[in-house]
Amino acid sequence: MSKSLVVTAQASSSPVLARSTLFAADPATAKRVFEFFTANIHNPNTRRAYAKATALFAAWCENYAIGQLREVQPIHIAAYIEQLGKKTSKPTVKQHLAALRMLFDWLVVGQIISGNPAHAVRGPKHSVKKGKTSVLAPEEMRQLLDSIDTTTLLGLRDRALIALMGFSFARVGAAITLKVEDYYIQKRRGWLRLQEKGGKQTEIPCNHNLEQYLDEWLSASGLTQHPSAPLFPSLRHGRLGKLNALSQPNVHVMIQRRALAAGLRTKISAHSFRATGITTYLQNGGKLEIAQRMAGHESARTTGLYDRRDDTVALDEVERILF
Repeated sequence: MSKSLVVTAQASSSPVLARSTLFAADPATAKRVFEFFTANIHNPNTRRAYAKATALFAAWCENYAIGQLREVQPIHIAAYIEQLGKKTSKPTVKQHLAALRMLFDWLVVGQIISGNPAHAVRGPKHSVKKGKTSVLAPEEMRQLLDSIDTTTLLGLRDRALIALMGFSFARVGAAITLKVEDYYIQKRRGWLRLQEKGGKQTEIPCNHNLEQYLDEWLSASGLTQHPSAPLFPSLRHGRLGKLNALSQPNVHVMIQRRALAAGLRTKISAHSFRATGITTYLQNGGKLEIAQRMAGHESARTTGLYDRRDDTVALDEVERILF
């Protein structure tokens, strides 16, 4: 196991989990639990969320004097899930239950316990037909891009990054892990090689506007001389430094700053550009199955959550209410 992976897993775990009598009762159990968060879960965001869910359950068990894994019964899981449902949202409850199911499965396979007490527990019903991510109108997206001062490296980088998330439907995690060499020329057009969730790799051509923004950013920054460098590195005092990739928190701060400067009243996040791109594509006659492939979704239903074309219909209808 690499040192970086161990450090990441330790940083993702809660101190409550590390000293838990439930999941660290003996060396074999502690080792198996640690392996669950390192060998079994590769996505750092999932690892962090599942570690938090496990730590909260461990703390709950400690409050109720449940100190051994063999003592945990389905009724305990059900009681915990019911209490959790009174404090947080249904999607969060379902995520916590999924984390416990996966962990207990891992412990069963490792012969730490004989059965999975979470399997018999049902989570809350939750059906979503429309995502909560805010979407920009095409005019707002253009307003945002045009408001960025591109006489500086910082402005060129930020415009290219925002445009990339909108035109390619890329998640922010995939965008900030791009290398310079992941933007390449093929058939006289710029292409992107995106690493999405689950280890999936997506290669898509660039919209001509995105191609222009990326070319201008790379030309001004000189990054074409560093093919293995991050496509969107952090800048120090407006200049290139050690070529470290931007972090997600920094991207979110940048987006809020740019949105405020552009005068946008819609509350947006990095995910808003993905939703805006998909919605605009479908409004202009694009096909749902193609949007699904571009977005790297497993099912068209997931892509449909980003489709806000019905919002326009709803707005038109409410304007019929005249007093």
